[in-house]
Amino acid sequence: MESPKQIFEPIAHDSVADAVIDQIEDLIVTGVLKEGRKLPSERELAELLDVSRPKLREALKALEERGLIEVRHGEGSFIAPLIGKALSPALMDIYARHPVAFYDYLEYRREQEGFAARLAAIRATQADKDVIAAILSDMDAAHETHDALAAQRADIALHTAIVDVSHNTTLIHMMASIYDLTRRGVFYNRGFLRTLDGTGEKLLSQHHQIASAVLNGDTEAAEAAARAHIDFVENSFRIGQASAKRENISRKRLMLSRLQ
Repeated sequence: MESPKQIFEPIAHDSVADAVIDQIEDLIVTGVLKEGRKLPSERELAELLDVSRPKLREALKALEERGLIEVRHGEGSFIAPLIGKALSPALMDIYARHPVAFYDYLEYRREQEGFAARLAAIRATQADKDVIAAILSDMDAAHETHDALAAQRADIALHTAIVDVSHNTTLIHMMASIYDLTRRGVFYNRGFLRTLDGTGEKLLSQHHQIASAVLNGDTEAAEAAARAHIDFVENSFRIGQASAKRENISRKRLMLSRLQ
């Protein structure tokens, strides 16, 4: 686990409180500090930034007033909810009832993730590559042990990491909201994909292809692999829906025949 010492930098500025604010805001904008992330304790953070605790409190108070952090008494300071919810509960219900919305969601992801993968292949630093490699290792381990929950977490973690590695702040924050919907299973259940895939080998292979292209700096392959993955998801669900419709028709036909 990374040490906070490697994230925060000592302050060397005349306006200490403003410098603290600028640094934390920059970490939020770039997606290093995401909503829900707990900040180090006041004592530790003052030491990491090399500022006095009164100046740190002044900065944290300003950040709280700006709605960027929230202080939970007895727990500490946390990055506040920033991305909001992409859909209201009512709209989520509509999406669940109307398949066209699901395919619009996939269309959006296809374009954004293809773009993110292309940027990631260009911009990935060695630290970024280490993060992706670690997630792939987790994904492989989950696959080997048939741990569905760990596999789902690694799946979302990899897609999130690719977007983070794009170093495009708008993409990072917009896609965080989209992945929150995926995490909560609003649009589809990964387990259903596995039933269509058989063993999950196809999904695992696709994730490796995306990651490998990014790690190798191959922009064309990265974008193509990201798009192909979403195409697979879409095609799988179309096949699944068609199969479910046939099953329903066959069941009704059987019931009718028994009434004759």
